Amino acid sequence: MWLPRVSNTAVTALLLAQTGLLLFLVSRPGWPGPPSPPDGKERVHVLVLSSWRSGSSLVGQLFSQHPDVFYLMEPAWHVWTALSQGSAPALHMAVRDLVRSVFLCDMAVFDAYLPWRRNLSDLFQWAVSRALCSPPACSAFPRGAISSETVCKPLCARRPFTVAEEACRSYSHVVLKEVRFFNLQVLYPLLNDPALNLRIVHLVRDPRAVVRSREQTAKALARDNGIVLGTNGTWVEADPGLRVVREVCRSHVRIAEAAMQKPLPFLRGRYRLVRFEDLARAPLPEIRALYAFAGLRLTPQLEAWIHNITHGAGPGVRREAFKTTSRDALNVSQAWRHALPFAKIHRVQELCAGALQLLGYRPLLSEEEQRDLSLDLVLPRGPSSFSWASSTAAHSMP
Repeated sequence: MWLPRVSNTAVTALLLAQTGLLLFLVSRPGWPGPPSPPDGKERVHVLVLSSWRSGSSLVGQLFSQHPDVFYLMEPAWHVWTALSQGSAPALHMAVRDLVRSVFLCDMAVFDAYLPWRRNLSDLFQWAVSRALCSPPACSAFPRGAISSETVCKPLCARRPFTVAEEACRSYSHVVLKEVRFFNLQVLYPLLNDPALNLRIVHLVRDPRAVVRSREQTAKALARDNGIVLGTNGTWVEADPGLRVVREVCRSHVRIAEAAMQKPLPFLRGRYRLVRFEDLARAPLPEIRALYAFAGLRLTPQLEAWIHNITHGAGPGVRREAFKTTSRDALNVSQAWRHALPFAKIHRVQELCAGALQLLGYRPLLSEEEQRDLSLDLVLPRGPSSFSWASSTAAHSMP
């Protein structure tokens, strides 16, 4: 698909103007500071940092369904949609500004991206947020109940957009899921921001599984592919050279190395690496540890829901690719071994060799190994591999 081209200079000017406006607003007398959580404790902010087709929708729901969490799925989708002639690095600043504002429950940041008269339904994937389907935002479900997107949509779509901010301010945890950050350094200002108590969950998945999943959703990813590749607005559906996957692998390596090999002191206790495959194999222990990192507790109701959502019958169907439905999570994590030709697997392993090594995935050496499902391709990792490590500690590589 072709869109009218806008010069990089114009995109940069727009980004600078937006940032200048935000700085002006923040500096005004009487500008509200960060909201206080209802229990008086310091509010916790969690960024689920991942890439497309890596299981991030499931992890997002693990947070969204928690009764203490206000959750939004990929609010920076609005930035990339409005500024699709830009490149991912050029849009980092605008994405970071929006994320910061949403963490502080300042939904006025969407003024630049949404119509002036708007409802909840104008917000990207709003109905997957339990908090937007519950009081005070809406009454489709009692607050704390497990929500359903299907039930929420017809009941809450016309609720005014302003209720999102009211709801956000009533929770102790604000969790955002994003796939539009390609390095950790861009987040350093947020990690050093005294108004935020930020923790980063870095979710990764075997790149070979990511390639298989991307093939099933190629049309839906075309605009984002163009931004990743810096095509100045041209959508990219077919990517036979696997250029996008290469960039995604490089970004995971950059982020993980910055956090685990030579981390800065402010990352202590605030970064956790999570592999989708580990969640698929042992959901409850992994999720308990993930909740503990975020300062949350697993409730009996959530434990039952998590078991059901990860122990469905089969891998799901293509029309549910962007939905969190009951599936066999272990089956999903292994499906690529049945579907991808070995030649493509070999190419992915060449392009993503660094990511496979750093993140703990064993490369396949033959078609025989591909078919041998008893050969475990997810290498064991030590506890220190999943959280902050001191700059002087030796980091063992698989």
